[in-house]
Amino acid sequence: MTFVDASVETPLDRLDRAGIEALSDAELVSLLMDRSVPQSGMLLRDGLPAFARASWLGSKQPVTRRQAARVIASLELNRRLALVTEDRQPVHDPTMLGRSLVVRYAHHIQERLGAVYLDAKHRIIREKEIYVGTLNSALVSTRDVLRFAIDHHAASLIVFHNHPSGSPEPSAEDLLFTRKLVDAGAILGIDVLDHLILGANRFVSLKQRGAM
Repeated sequence: MTFVDASVETPLDRLDRAGIEALSDAELVSLLMDRSVPQSGMLLRDGLPAFARASWLGSKQPVTRRQAARVIASLELNRRLALVTEDRQPVHDPTMLGRSLVVRYAHHIQERLGAVYLDAKHRIIREKEIYVGTLNSALVSTRDVLRFAIDHHAASLIVFHNHPSGSPEPSAEDLLFTRKLVDAGAILGIDVLDHLILGANRFVSLKQRGAM
């Protein structure tokens, strides 16, 4: 039996020996950013969701521009991979999208509103980020959301936005916007299937809540 001295084993050594699943969050960040495990652990002191939500470029994080770019690139690749796995798959339940949307949008520190546009067979035509707002609000009209539905010849859509606070509980403004969007969509013959509100690690479906 071979014994490994854990005190001198590097994350790269552990990757080779035990596989990627055996590495801690700090060790993964260490590999990503080419930093020591203790230094990486400090970046994770507020938890992995806070790490993903941090504003890296131009921030006061104790990292180089190249290290910040690596983090941003890894998060973006994860977002794109999640989108590819959904591409052209019929969406039988709008909440099917919820988890991957949380992964791609919940870490942003500004509110972002977008929509997933579907064809007559509920296959994804396009996911589009429509608006980036302030820290607390995204002021967007129903016309903006529906205009892209018309442009893409969509039969229906699922609208979504994130809450930078981390809580996906809908506000009064969220409910009012949703009602206006459903009514406007009905006039144009575009079915608004759901409004998904994205928080830290979870989401709320207004359809499931009976709010639309």
